[in-house]
Amino acid sequence: MTRTITVGIDGSPESHAAAEWAAREAELRDLPVRGTAVHVVTGWQPPPYSPSPAADGVPDQGVARRRAADLTRLLLPWRQAYPDVEVVEQSRPGSPAHLLVDASHEASLVDVGRRTRPSPLGVHIGAVAHAVLHHVGAPVAVVAHP
Repeated sequence: MTRTITVGIDGSPESHAAAEWAAREAELRDLPVRGTAVHVVTGWQPPPYSPSPAADGVPDQGVARRRAADLTRLLLPWRQAYPDVEVVEQSRPGSPAHLLVDASHEASLVDVGRRTRPSPLGVHIGAVAHAVLHHVGAPVAVVAHP
């Protein structure tokens, strides 16, 4: 059985809460034995001024490297707080919802944040959480930020 928790983050307060929840959950699952990894997924759109992707669909490598470095910096506090939890990073161009659904195929749990909505009317989860709830075969944890 796969012991991976897949979490989607975008740098928002909601995704910070989701990332911390995933790290704590991985640590709790690891109490009897080691082996639960946290697979962190973030998707982004290339800036409109970036050169067109090559024929193979690879975006500007400078942008991709900066986005990957941003993700590494964002995860540093969780790596320090949970040093025994293995963290695998995935920063790719594309729809965050699609990337998270694709990455979840081997997950035992998928974790996403929930946007806080001030209005009592309408949808109270974001597009990514909505897509995950409808398209992922694994259990899903939707974590509201405090």
